[in-house]
Amino acid sequence: MAEPAEARLWGGRFSAGPAQLAADYTDSLAVDRRLYREDISGSLAHARMLAAAGIISAAEGRAIERGLAAVGREMDAGTFEFQPGDEDIHTAVERRLSEITGAAVGGKLHTGRSRNDQVALDLRLFARGVIVALGESICELQAALLDQARAHLGDIIPAYTHLQRAQPTTIGHHLLAYVAMLQRDFERLRDAHVRADVMPLGSGAATGSSLPLRRDMVARELGFAAVSENSLDAVSDRDFVVELESACALLMVHLSRLGEEWVLWSSQEFGFVELPDAYSTGSSLMPQKKNPDIAELIRGRSGRVIGDLVAMLTTLKGLPLAYNRDLQEDKRGLFDATDTALASLAIAAALVASSTFNVERAAVAGSDPAMLATEVADYLVRKGVPFRRAHEVVGLAVRQAAAQGATLAGLGLATWRAIEPAFDADGLAALDTARALRSRTIPGSPGPRPLRQAITRATSALRRNRGWVARTARATALTRPAPG
Repeated sequence: MAEPAEARLWGGRFSAGPAQLAADYTDSLAVDRRLYREDISGSLAHARMLAAAGIISAAEGRAIERGLAAVGREMDAGTFEFQPGDEDIHTAVERRLSEITGAAVGGKLHTGRSRNDQVALDLRLFARGVIVALGESICELQAALLDQARAHLGDIIPAYTHLQRAQPTTIGHHLLAYVAMLQRDFERLRDAHVRADVMPLGSGAATGSSLPLRRDMVARELGFAAVSENSLDAVSDRDFVVELESACALLMVHLSRLGEEWVLWSSQEFGFVELPDAYSTGSSLMPQKKNPDIAELIRGRSGRVIGDLVAMLTTLKGLPLAYNRDLQEDKRGLFDATDTALASLAIAAALVASSTFNVERAAVAGSDPAMLATEVADYLVRKGVPFRRAHEVVGLAVRQAAAQGATLAGLGLATWRAIEPAFDADGLAALDTARALRSRTIPGSPGPRPLRQAITRATSALRRNRGWVARTARATALTRPAPG
């Protein structure tokens, strides 16, 4: 069996390697092996810097680069053979590099570098890349929502408060609410990218290095916007992980709300949406069932991502400077949060795009005359009646209509005037759903003109979002070995 990795990394101080139980407990390879591309990219940039600074020879630098390229090809092809002593992806890559180049050359890669700043670098490279992927996926869901909103811009549906019918709105206006939520999610991720885009390599274990490391060169090679200011902070900072998990948690809350409405709207009680067969399930017992399991799982998985955020905050809250092994727990939650958010965004976009709205059923519910009570109150306000009195008047009318089994429109002018003399014949015109929607002319409301303006603004924002994704992906692409 290969010598335990710990014995090779710091074995000079110890007369024996760790107990197998301890080695198994501290092993993180099963989690962090997915960081191999980031680890190889960071190592390539570090090796090139060491050669440029004269810390290793140009020939050694080229040999290391060729060796890392070979390791990368093995990883990509799935032919890389992990050994029992590979406790994490970093030791696995370096161990294999030394086998390819010889220990005399491969052993020089770690010059001026600690696993502490190496891990921090890999995680920042991962965070940058996954933020771009999340941003791209948000754009796809926004596009699906916008397509449906354009198709149903004027189709009436009830707006709810307390899950009770409140006022009429349109399907387009309702869906644009989720576009707005997702825009904030995109902006939070874009802002989190700023904090992740800081290069920590060169901080060493805690206090940097006495070697003439060219940190600016590594930052340029890896496309980082800045170099970390403080070595103690750089190796222990996981704020960027918290920010990213926080952004994912709130994103999942928004997706959960969308999923909940799809569950409600596809029920027989609402009947506003017909789910596609491809994104529904049946019952093992009841043949008639068509279940919204996809929407329910989106809703359910939000809890796990919220838990990932809480776990990371709890891990950090008691740590003294600088690095502590507790930070090994930073990756599992981050991978879960970002994987879950990416998968949920993709399935939500497919679900939204392929769902069919029952516009007739929604219009019937959205044209309930009781939902125009506020319109009558506004009419009375325009007639000079104080709002509190107008509110009371309409409340009395609602009570009288309920007692008579009538609608507000069915009360008749005489009944309205008996309750409030300021009510004239033109007040009955307020009890028209289409008219009520046309009267909504202020920005952000569901009237035809503000809705068209909102679609234009959202489309422009989506175009800008996609531009940021493309630019950032190019600027932060992982470092690759030179050809040959």
